[in-house]
Parts: sequence; C-alpha cells; structure tokens
Amino acid sequence: MSKVTSKPGTMLYPVPTVMVSCGDGEKDNIITIGWSGIVNSEPPMTYVSVRKSRFSHHLIQAKKEFVINLVNEDLVKAADFCGVRSGENLDKWKEMNLHREKASIVGVPMIAESPVSLECVVKEVSELGSHDMFLAEIVAIHVDEKYVGENGAFEFERMKLTAYNHGKYYALKREPLGFFGFSVMKPKTAKRKRSEEAGKRRQEFRKRTGAKGKPRKK
Repeated sequence: MSKVTSKPGTMLYPVPTVMVSCGDGEKDNIITIGWSGIVNSEPPMTYVSVRKSRFSHHLIQAKKEFVINLVNEDLVKAADFCGVRSGENLDKWKEMNLHREKASIVGVPMIAESPVSLECVVKEVSELGSHDMFLAEIVAIHVDEKYVGENGAFEFERMKLTAYNHGKYYALKREPLGFFGFSVMKPKTAKRKRSEEAGKRRQEFRKRTGAKGKPRKK
C-alpha cells in the first residue's frame, strides 16, 4: 500500500453540516458553516470559523452568541442556499420557508425545522488567517421530541443527519458500525449488547408503524 503526498490543506473529511443562526438585535441571519466541531467536554465547548467578509461575521461579533442547528436530509437545499447567498439584503428565513423558534438563553432564534439546536455563547475569538474562530460554550441543547426515545435517549439514527465532504453533501449511515468499547468487549457481552440494540430498534419500529413484524433491512 502506498500513499500520494499532497500539499497541506483542509483534508479532514467528513465534517458536520451545520446552519448557524445569528443576529445583532436588529437583524438575524442564517449562515451555513463548513468548519465547526467540539473542542472540550466539561464545560461543553464548540467553535465556528467564519471569514471576516461574511455578513454573519459582524452579527456574531456584535452579539457574541449564536445557535448551531444540525442539518438533516430535508434541510440540505436550505443549507446550501444559506451558504452561498448573503443575508445582508435577503431574508433567508423567508426564502427557504424556515421558521424562527425562541431560544431559552441566547438572544438569537433557533431554526424550528432543525432536529437539534445548540445555543452557544462566545468566549474567545481567534484570528487564524482566512477565518476567525469563535470559541463558544454550549449553554443549552434542544432536540425535536420525536427523536427522543421512551428511555430519554436521543435517537440520532432516525434524524437522517448529513455530512459535508469537499463541496458535496452526504447522508449518514442509518445504523452505527459499533459502539464505544466494543473492540475490547468480551464476545458474549458484545452479542448481548447488539441484541439489546436490535430489540430497541424493533420496538421503536413497531411503535412508529404499528407493525408486528421485524423492520425490513434496506
């Protein structure tokens, strides 16, 4: 096996597709961000990197708050639109038929159609070159109730979330390939764990569809 050497670049793929809602108290906007992620667990910290030339840079800089809204398959067209069009003289909410939802802590709206919204408060701004990185603490999380199971667990597999990879949007695999610690788990324990997960999926399928049989594999 051999690898081809390339010049340094942003070759970290895939990355999450996120729509960031922001505002300065007078106008709010949505910008689709390619550079975002988690940087700390306690307290939960995230970041978004934005070019100074983008209209939303001013909004985030002014308010020091924003909301990260995860993008599912139904929102891909809106996400692309909000990433290529400026909101300075355009109402992206209206153009894409998106609805504002009041956040619980920050003063900017969430996107109601997003399955998961993270309220964020900026703690630090770093000028990195092409982009400024807004380092922020996640102060509240909102999940669409239809994706919360009976045991209170978030059912990400059903959200149909997407990823971004070198200019293209991709659907994520519906079911996980493994779980934390499965590589060192005893075979009997791993088998029991997989059986429990399969049982949960069958139960959820029956609850959603009223069917008595097993869900068909696609």
